[in-house]
Amino acid sequence: MSQTDLRPAPGAAPVPAHAAPGAPTVAGRPWGRLTLHPSLGVARVLGGVFLAGAVACTLLIVLDAAAAKSPLVPRQPTIARWLHGAGSMLDYKTFLFALLAMTACYAGAVWCSRAVPDRVAIGAIVLLHLVMLIGPVLLSQDVFQYIDYGRMGTLHGLNPYTHGPAAVHTDGVFRYVGKVWHFTPTVYGPVFTLLSYPLALLGVDGALWGMKVLGVASSLATITFVWLCARRLGRNPVPSALLIGVNPLLIIYGVGGSHNDLLMTALMMAGVWLVIRDQDGRGGAAIVASAAVKATSAVILPFILLGRRRLGLVSGSVIAVVVLTLVSYAIFGAHSLDVPSALKHQQNFVSSDSFPNEIAHLLGYPGVFPVDRLLLRVASVIGALWLMWRTWRGYEWISAAAWTLLLVAVTTTWLLPWYLLWGLPLAVLSRDRRVLWATAAVSALFIVHQTAPLFSPTS
Repeated sequence: MSQTDLRPAPGAAPVPAHAAPGAPTVAGRPWGRLTLHPSLGVARVLGGVFLAGAVACTLLIVLDAAAAKSPLVPRQPTIARWLHGAGSMLDYKTFLFALLAMTACYAGAVWCSRAVPDRVAIGAIVLLHLVMLIGPVLLSQDVFQYIDYGRMGTLHGLNPYTHGPAAVHTDGVFRYVGKVWHFTPTVYGPVFTLLSYPLALLGVDGALWGMKVLGVASSLATITFVWLCARRLGRNPVPSALLIGVNPLLIIYGVGGSHNDLLMTALMMAGVWLVIRDQDGRGGAAIVASAAVKATSAVILPFILLGRRRLGLVSGSVIAVVVLTLVSYAIFGAHSLDVPSALKHQQNFVSSDSFPNEIAHLLGYPGVFPVDRLLLRVASVIGALWLMWRTWRGYEWISAAAWTLLLVAVTTTWLLPWYLLWGLPLAVLSRDRRVLWATAAVSALFIVHQTAPLFSPTS
């Protein structure tokens, strides 16, 4: 870590005279005097070992996924054919052990993060993303929907907001689209749909590579903006970057599946960074653009407005909404503006990993009923309104927005692993450490749920 990073932040307690020069401190005490942290030298070595372990686990998953057909690898073009022979078929047991080991390495790297040099942290994060880039798509078919909607508009002259993929069932990418989405028009915003159009012109393989590159670039952009925000707030950026950039849910599920949530989060954090730099108008516009990729990020805008109370933020957001509405209406028509219907349609789905579904099973019910969905929506709205009231009374808007995104993820019946990443960038920047601990606990519960079969008795 550079000497610059070891200086106390403005307003922080000074380093006591008895501390070793350059020694990181917590509450004015050197780490070496805390039982919860190793010494600086040991932490640096352990941090490097943990990061290397995370890369090794990721490489194992990617090489095995590229080796042969696997139930964990959706049907797709053979874009990673040059990796054939480097591993064996990715079975559930191997994947779950690798996921568990990577999670342990992630926890260890975060534990030692304040002693990890900048270059080591950045190098490990970039390497993890490059490993995922060269491999096949993992665990999800969503990326093929993105490509199909783009090809529908550019090659077949159909509006993806009024037609599902089955309308062009002869297209080369249709065979890879998940069956549940065959008759579902796109639920994504116009910014993302427009971005998919030029990629669709590259052919199926080219579009897939384009989506993979976009996903990796978006994820790295999110981490970069978190790094910049942490510096702006007077904090060591390495722990914040590692909390996000080595997270197994981000690397394996998010980047591995090339999900558009990564682009949404990148634009959202660009807006947060601009707001923190007092460029409120541009920040509001960036967050509106983020919501025009996927509507979820729009929920943080009221908290920024209540926390900042600046006219520039309002005007920038309104101008962005007007421009995007006019462009979307001109290209896609009124159906592209019906966000509530799209969100309501998706909320009718129930995933096996969602917390409401698991709680229903624990209580002896077969699943979530319509009345349960209604109660969950009411609870999430009440929670969001309470957090808005607290923000108006002076609670930090970053913390309130992080709590709200976590609340949305926990109460939805259609929980997917990468949804838990929505609020993580805000949680690591929050002054309220409780929201970071809550986000980490929910993510840990998800990992435990995923790896539970490893510890279940066999018949």
